[in-house]
Amino acid sequence: MSMDVVQLKTLIHVAELGSLSKAADRLHIAQPALSRQIRLLEKELGVFLFERHGRGMVITDVGREVLEHATRVMFELEAIRNSVAEGRRTFRGMVVMGMTPTVAEIMTVPLVNEIKKAHPELSIRVLSAFSGHLLDWLQRGELELAVSYDPEPLRSLRIKPIMIENLMYVSADKEHPLNLDVPVPFAELGKVELVLPSPRHGLRGIVEACAREAGVELKTSVEADSFGAMIDLVRNGFGATVLPLAPIYSLVNAGHLSAAPLVDPTPARKLVMAHSADRPVSPAARFVGETFRNIAADLVARDVWIGHMI
Repeated sequence: MSMDVVQLKTLIHVAELGSLSKAADRLHIAQPALSRQIRLLEKELGVFLFERHGRGMVITDVGREVLEHATRVMFELEAIRNSVAEGRRTFRGMVVMGMTPTVAEIMTVPLVNEIKKAHPELSIRVLSAFSGHLLDWLQRGELELAVSYDPEPLRSLRIKPIMIENLMYVSADKEHPLNLDVPVPFAELGKVELVLPSPRHGLRGIVEACAREAGVELKTSVEADSFGAMIDLVRNGFGATVLPLAPIYSLVNAGHLSAAPLVDPTPARKLVMAHSADRPVSPAARFVGETFRNIAADLVARDVWIGHMI
């Protein structure tokens, strides 16, 4: 029996999750079958890759070395598939892609528009959710690619940075409108009621870290994890908020909202493209990813999406 890709894939997921049962759930494979793959790999190599105990599986030092090689092998396999696929020019079928809610608000229409112009027979399904859900669906094989805010590095994912997005001070106050050309010190947010997402949301963590740096306490009047609900609450006078400019650009242009850059400090977050490290990415999905990056670069260049490409 010689080692194979399935065993290397199993090694990567069990090492990351520290549990056979969690890896079995993620990969949709029965636990005994996964256990057998690990045992066969250990037998082949003549070493123990994991220490087994009641709380799960902990990778050994030699296991860590094997894991490094396994990760590289999966990367090389993908490179081979990509080089073979370069010649194909017409894409059809379905690409399932995940985006966080504010990104979906900005990108869904222009992305679908560009895809349909280039490949009329290619369909796209866009799922919108928080970064944590997107990465879980990606690892389970329910998505081909996801656009997320900067996750922890994981061996089961291939992550490519797209851009750094600046977050803006957003208000509906008609008497004291904000100006895109006039930055506001972050400390000013301590003087107003705010509409913010709940603490489990990444944006809230960024805003609170900036508040600590600026030495201010924030007053949250309402918490809402829905982008649409946040905008409605701000427009109805329940407080100001902190958001990227792009998803509210048309509302700012129409005068329904006003926005200003924040400084000292400037809240920002990194947007990345992620896909599974151990499943092939179809040429169509790669095309969708490249199209996304091109549209993002255009929006950044036109100051619709405030930030900079990486």
